Amino acid sequence: MKKRTKTKTVTYELKPGQALTARQRQEVQALARMPEDAVDTSDIPELPSGAWKNAVRGKWYRPVKQPVSIRLDADVLAWLKGKGSGYQTKVNMMLREKMLEEIRK
Repeated sequence: MKKRTKTKTVTYELKPGQALTARQRQEVQALARMPEDAVDTSDIPELPSGAWKNAVRGKWYRPVKQPVSIRLDADVLAWLKGKGSGYQTKVNMMLREKMLEEIRK
């Protein structure tokens, strides 16, 4: 973990794959055990009630695409292509919906 300081702000940076130290794990576990009302949030301004009303989850999220070869039944492929261009995107969307449905269960 790298410690950087700018004026009075201290920032800790954890690189992907870098393990926490034993002390860091203990601190995280201690924080997780704390009741919500015991956490000092005095340095964090409270948001107005409508701050999240127009928020959209995942707006900038773009998963990495990986090219694959897939065999589909001819009638399924014809049905997908019959809905217009972008049949591969539609296949991905259908599979993602099914994946998320199963994850929620």
